[in-house]
Parts: sequence; C-alpha cells; structure tokens
Amino acid sequence: MKIEQIYTGCLAQGAYYITSNGEAAIIDPLRETAPYIERLQKDGVKLKYIFETHFHADFVSGHLDLSKKTGAAIVYGPTAITEFESIIANDNQEFKIGVITIKVLHTPGHTMESTTYLLKDEAGKDHCIFSGDTLFLGDVGRPDLAQKAAHMTQEELAGMLYESLMNKIMPLSDDVIVYPAHGAGSACGKNMMKETVDSLGNQKKMNYALNQPNKEAFVKAVTEGLLAPPGYFGLNVAMNKQGYESFETVLNNGMRSLSPDEFETAAENTDALILDTRSNMVFYKGFIPQSVNIGLDGDFAPWVGALIMNVKQPLLLVTEVGMEEEAVTRLSRVGFDNIIGHLKGGFNAWLQSGKEADVVNRITSQQFAENVQIGTDKVVDIRKESEYSAEHVSEAFNRPLSNINNWVKDINPEEHFFIHCAGGYRSMIASSILQARGYRNFSEVAGGFKAIAETTVPKTDFVCQSKMMSA
Repeated sequence: MKIEQIYTGCLAQGAYYITSNGEAAIIDPLRETAPYIERLQKDGVKLKYIFETHFHADFVSGHLDLSKKTGAAIVYGPTAITEFESIIANDNQEFKIGVITIKVLHTPGHTMESTTYLLKDEAGKDHCIFSGDTLFLGDVGRPDLAQKAAHMTQEELAGMLYESLMNKIMPLSDDVIVYPAHGAGSACGKNMMKETVDSLGNQKKMNYALNQPNKEAFVKAVTEGLLAPPGYFGLNVAMNKQGYESFETVLNNGMRSLSPDEFETAAENTDALILDTRSNMVFYKGFIPQSVNIGLDGDFAPWVGALIMNVKQPLLLVTEVGMEEEAVTRLSRVGFDNIIGHLKGGFNAWLQSGKEADVVNRITSQQFAENVQIGTDKVVDIRKESEYSAEHVSEAFNRPLSNINNWVKDINPEEHFFIHCAGGYRSMIASSILQARGYRNFSEVAGGFKAIAETTVPKTDFVCQSKMMSA
C-alpha cells in the first residue's frame, strides 16, 4: 500500500494517490490529468476509482478527463446528483483497491453530499481518513456555502456538521491519520493549520471545533467570523456537477500566440480582460494600458477567482516568455477556460512594436516615510482585517483587496492617497484595477507594511474602521 499526498500550494489543496496490488485510486484530483497518468504508467498500476469528497467550490476537479482517459469510475457520496455517469455510494459502502478497502462515511454539513473516506489496510485496520472539507487540521469546513442548494441556514448546516463529526469521525481511533482536502490559505475554512497531515488524536485535543461543550456552542463557534465566499465558488460547483471542456482544449486555446497587432485588435473588438501575470516588481515599470496584474508568483488562481469572479470572462494573457502554459493551467484549475490567447513575445514585443504603455507610481518605503503626513494624508491598507488589526500605520484605514469592487466607489479621484499591502503583491493588483478604472492620483508603496515597519512612520494596533476615503 502506498499513499501519496499531492499538495498544490497556490490553491492550498491536497489530492491523494493510493496504490495497492496493481490497482490505484485518486481522491479529489486537480484539473490537469497528465501528472496522474504519468504516475500510473510509471507505477504500472490501473486506476480503478476516482473518489470525490464533495462538489468542490474553490477549484475544478479533474474527475471527468481522468475518467475518460483511464476508464476509472467516479465515486461520490450519498445524495450527490451529477450530469455525467458516476457511482453514488451508500453510507458505509466499501470499495476494494488491491488488498485495501475504502469505506464511505457520509458526513454532511459542509455540503449535503460531503463524504469522508476511511481507508482500511490489508488487515482490516482503520488506517486513515480522507476528510475532504468536513475536517481540516485546526478547523472544520465552513457551513455557509451550500445554504441555497440545501434550502437550509448556515446554522442548520453547522448542526448537521456537528452530528457528522461526533457520530462518524470522533469515534475513530486516535492513531488514524487525517488527510484533509485543504490547508492554511484556503477560503474553505478560517483557522487551518499550516501542516497538511496529522493524527486524529491530536486533532481531538487541539481543534477548537472538536472541543466545543455542546452542539449549540459548536454552531456558534464555526459560524462566527466567516467572510463572504469568493464570487466564483458557485460557478465552480456547477462545473463540477455538470461537466466542462477538456483541459487539452482549454490549453490549446490559451497557447494560441498573438502578435502585438493581433493582441491589440482582440482587446479592442472583444470584451476581453487583459490579465498580466508578471511579477509586481516588473509590472509597475511598464504594462499594456487597462491591464490587471495578478502575478503567478503569488496566490494567483484564488485572486483571479475572487476579483474577476465570472469564469466565462474572456481573457487575454500577458506572461513572461515560457510561462504561458503555467498561467493557462492555473486558470483552468479555477474554471477560467475562456482564454483567447497570449501575447507572443511578452511585453517586450509590445514595447518593440511601438505601442502605448502605462506605469504605476510606485515609491519606496523611505520615500513614503519622508512624505506622508499622518492625520492629513490618506493611507489605504488593503491587507486582511486580521493583519491590519495586529499593527498598521497610524490613522490608516483598512480596505481589504477582496472587497475592492465595493470600496472603490468611496475614492475621491481628486485627492491623493497612499496604498500598501504586506509586501507589494496585493497592492499592485489593486493599483492595476484602480488605474484600469481611471483612478491615478495615488502612490503605491513598494515592500508594503513589512518595509514600512522598518521606517520611523508611526504605527499602532488601534482599529479605526470608521474612516472613509471620500472627502
């Protein structure tokens, strides 16, 4: 028996590859199937089952393409309804892979079909659980995503999750290994550990959700502090239920190279968004006007989903030369399949063709320290509320990047302001969005709060959320 966690950091997602006696199973696969096919061929095993813990909201699974290429059956837990051929398992149903057994534990609450898969070794001993979004390390799945589909409140779903955990998970032995679907950084939970594997015994001791005195306290604890889910989540769920174009088709479209003239024509004659995936350290020096910068060197796919939201939005890509396939692959993972093509030769080709370029007014943290007048100048901190609350520039106010589509209307375009995040990645995303919408009277601080903290600029942990950007 071999169990391998295939963890994708930019999505904070774990897929699982399991083999036993010439047969294999894959749990919650990513969109691109080539790495799995290569692994199966290398190991000389046949893929028998593709297990899905639930209909994922934060990424598009590779179950359909993988099933078509291998003939493996797709398995969902009880109550799931798909528009493609699949096995809808019963609670406690068992599946054999070689000499090991996968047992279905229906654990609704995060979603109605959410299922935990219990792996029993060749001796029949409980070895590990693949808990999906039911149980994370340090947290449990958020119970608010399936409210509409389930016709239930988040409190009702949280109560159902409590019953699932207490009746199906907690009775298992402490030495059972927990393999969750996500880790720290995922929007599917709020308090996840950075570790991606743990024992159930340790989770029973330290997971706040598993240590509530009763159901009422559990419901209150897991529903407090939930941020609004990213707008693309519902669209990803629909794709996972209904089906989607093959990854190869999406990749072929995205790998279509366009000359600067062709790129410009496509931008002018369609409603495509120009997505520049270069590093913020390069982007600010020069870019195609109206471009939005979300760098591949950060949490690229989640930010694309959170800010663009509509997975059907046509996209034109600007990447570093050689990074085109990586950009298309990451976009496909969150369902952004409508990629018209990419700029051949990258931004340098655009410049060499003599076409117009734009820049962002980026200043150093020292320049910020020398010029900002605390209490007079507007300083916009776009980090998360928790980051801002820990420490921030005195008199700055907090407008998280994830809410930019709401707070942008508060900006007075005639009044200059400074903008920063933690290190420069998010503030450049915001800067590109602001400039694309006509706001230019601002200075973005390189290095963000990490750099500002090294200067003499006054800082505080006092929270003042009432400040407004408009004059």
